[in-house]
Amino acid sequence: MSLKLGAHQSIAGGYQEALKRINAIGGNCLQFFSSSPRGWNFAKVDDKTVEQFLQFKKDLKIDPIYFHASYLVNLSDEGKIGHLSKMSLISEMTIAPRLKVKGSIVHLGSYKSDKTDSKYQKLIANIKEVLENTPEESLFMIENAGNNKIGQTLEEIAAIVRDVDSNRVKVCLDTCHLFSAGYDLSSEQKLTDFLNKFDELIGLNKLEVFHFNDSRDPYASGRDRHENIGQGTIPVSEFRVLMTNPTTKDLAFIIETPGFDGKGPDKKNLDILKSLT
Repeated sequence: MSLKLGAHQSIAGGYQEALKRINAIGGNCLQFFSSSPRGWNFAKVDDKTVEQFLQFKKDLKIDPIYFHASYLVNLSDEGKIGHLSKMSLISEMTIAPRLKVKGSIVHLGSYKSDKTDSKYQKLIANIKEVLENTPEESLFMIENAGNNKIGQTLEEIAAIVRDVDSNRVKVCLDTCHLFSAGYDLSSEQKLTDFLNKFDELIGLNKLEVFHFNDSRDPYASGRDRHENIGQGTIPVSEFRVLMTNPTTKDLAFIIETPGFDGKGPDKKNLDILKSLT
């Protein structure tokens, strides 16, 4: 199977433009927002949009494709934000199958330095409600977090996966966030140890996709600012190990790098990754 390497791309001009953009920089898989991430905009599509998107997807051979949920989402919130988070995800995950998008990659939010059992139970209840109100084939993918957000450790993600108890819940792992949280995947042995731990706690069948981002901050710093591949503090060997390991090499790898021109994920980042295999 050929390498699945893609990037987060803009939907300015319409969903189909994201497909054209990823093709232009040499990617074959894609992530994008279903609507502007700057506000509570609930995703909608008409038949013409779906038809255009599916035709471009087929012609350009872009697969798999994922939505990235809004950064405003906080599913542990017990008030208005929690409700809007839920409604936003239901809208997005409802249209995903029509576009042959696999589902939504979600930052679960933050307990705002005040984790209570009530907030945890609200988190679980909100995820369950999203799943109950969206199509069976639409995946809910928990992204591991950095910077004191929900889901920094494998143990925390494992508890959420267990308590939601749905085969539609998968995991997206971000290299920058893992590095920030003190996970070292820079050698074959370290990656094998990590994957064994992931399998034991969560199950490798839950691992769906990787975000490939270098880090501007030191190892185990708790900070998770993205950097271009090879320009940050993560050894380039880590990306090579992930792209060649038998367990991970067939997964999709999506970059969210700032870009060498500062304009977002670009061809140069993808070309660096391609040169490693």
